[in-house]
Formats: sequence, C-alpha cells, structure tokens
Amino acid sequence: MTSTSPHDDRPDALSRRRFARLAAVGLAAGAGMAGLASAPVAAAADGQVYYDRADGLAGQDPVLRNLVRALTPGSAPPQLPAPAPVKLFDDLAMLSVGFVHAMAVLTDDGIVLIDALRSPDDARDVIVPGLRELGADPEAITHVVVTHGHDDHFGGAQYIADRYGARVLMSPADWDLVERRRPDHAPVRDLEITDGQCLTVGGTTIRLHDTPGHTAGTVSPILPVRQGSERHTAMLWGGIRPPSTLPELHTYLASIHSFRLRMRRAGVDVELANHPVDDGLARAEQVRSDPGGDHPFVLGRRGTDRFMAVLDLMLRGWTADAEAHQGRE
Repeated sequence: MTSTSPHDDRPDALSRRRFARLAAVGLAAGAGMAGLASAPVAAAADGQVYYDRADGLAGQDPVLRNLVRALTPGSAPPQLPAPAPVKLFDDLAMLSVGFVHAMAVLTDDGIVLIDALRSPDDARDVIVPGLRELGADPEAITHVVVTHGHDDHFGGAQYIADRYGARVLMSPADWDLVERRRPDHAPVRDLEITDGQCLTVGGTTIRLHDTPGHTAGTVSPILPVRQGSERHTAMLWGGIRPPSTLPELHTYLASIHSFRLRMRRAGVDVELANHPVDDGLARAEQVRSDPGGDHPFVLGRRGTDRFMAVLDLMLRGWTADAEAHQGRE
C-alpha cells in the first residue's frame, strides 16, 4: 500500500538563551537536550565566535568534526572514492559515488529512493546494480524523493521513473528550480511535496519536512529504521551547503530550528546525510566490517540534537559574516 498525506506539525519558537562573548552565542545550561539550544544571532558578532563555539561543541567527535570542517568558509568538498553498496540498517541501503549518496528505504511493499545521484548513468551503473548486489530488486522502486533541486540529487530520477514506473517527488519550489536552471536534464514534473507530508509504502511511513535554505525547496525526511530487533528513528538533513544571501541564511537558520523540534518530537536517534560531511563513509565501512558492533549511525537523541546544534552554530557564523560584510558596503 502506498499513500501520501499532509502532516500538521507546527513547531513552537525556540526561546532558551545564554549569552557568551559579545552577548552573542552560547549553549543554555541545564540537563537534557535543552542544554544544546543556541542563542539568537547578534548582528554585531564576529562569525569566528560561532565557528569557535561549534568547534568546542564538536570536541573530538569525528561526526561533528567533519561537519565543522565541511561548513568552514572556503572549504572544498572532499573527493572520495565510490564505496561498494552497503546496508546501513536492515531496511536502509546507501548507494554512493563518494561525493554524494542515495539512500534506499527497503519496505515490505517496495523501495523508496531518497535522491538519485548525478545522472542516468549513475542510476544505471550504481543504483540498479547496487540494489541487486544487496539482494533488493530495483523493479520494486515505487518512489524517488528528491531532497533538493541540484542535479547531483535528481540526475538519475527520470531514468528510474522511465524504467520502473517510479513516481518522482520534489517540493514545488525545487521543481521550478530544476525546470528553470536545467530544463534539458530536469525530470518530468510529477508529485509535489507539501510540508509535513507522509509517504507510506507498505508498513513504512516517511515524513517529509520543508527545510529551505540550501535551496528554496529543500526537504528533509524523518523515517523509521530497524536493525535486528532494535527500532530507531532517522533523520536526513536535505541540503548542507549554506546559501549566499542574508535572507536565505536566515531562512536556513529558521529551518534548523523548526526541524530540531520535529526531530525531538519524533525521537530521532539516527543521523544520515546525502554528502560525506558527517564521516558517513567511514561509518558505513564500520557497519560493513563489524555488523554486530555498536551501530555508528545511532547517535542517540542527544547526539542527533548535538549535530543540529553544531550545524546551527556554523550557520550563525555564516550569517554574522554576511551581516558584517553588508554593514561594510
């Protein structure tokens, strides 16, 4: 059974604060996840204040260290070799070309792809054989959820749709984006994602949340995963690289805040990404080599919230730098 439905989940505004240096940034004291809430952006702050705070919060955690590195201004994305396909969980596979990943949600009534890599060639040469190598039938692909309208995420979607009859989902804003910027490569416009929409295939429901910022229509999923008898709830932040304008940066920050609240309400304890910004490839190899060990993608509720806290602080740094630059013009 496949269905989609709207999901009303309006987050309350964040209100916790504690100022440090220039009364601009800090982490609220106290127990639990509330202790990871970040202070409001102060226009006069130096962006480095936020980067330093993010660096301190990351500590020696390789997931968070990679996130800080990826979001440091001037950093270049890593060029990594393509790994073999791997099941991160019993019902979730990673199909990657190194620089960018697609995730395959393996339900009892079909497969939902989250992103489709860079091109029809990637779909044919990476996604299709990768699923077969893992014992999954690509003929079972029912949907392709495109997290945002950049061609390294939608590139293989039309191939999958044409070959297997899969429906392609993207936010209205990013359908517009791909049709405007890449009309020669854009998939045929199909299903539009609404904020909080539920996509249900078999007994698996994926919730799709608007998180604009990286693009105007970036979408971030929350979904169930299982490993043996253990059940977990995963998130995937849909678009990592910060935009260039102040309004877009403020939109990105608002998306972080709303999605963190939704993560808390859903009990998210697993972090995923569609680019190698989170030590994800190394962790995938750990799953492959030690499937019975402590699961490296299960960070716990506090750990996934800490991931978002570091993301928040890094974006506050970008925003403060952009405000300072605008003030000098």
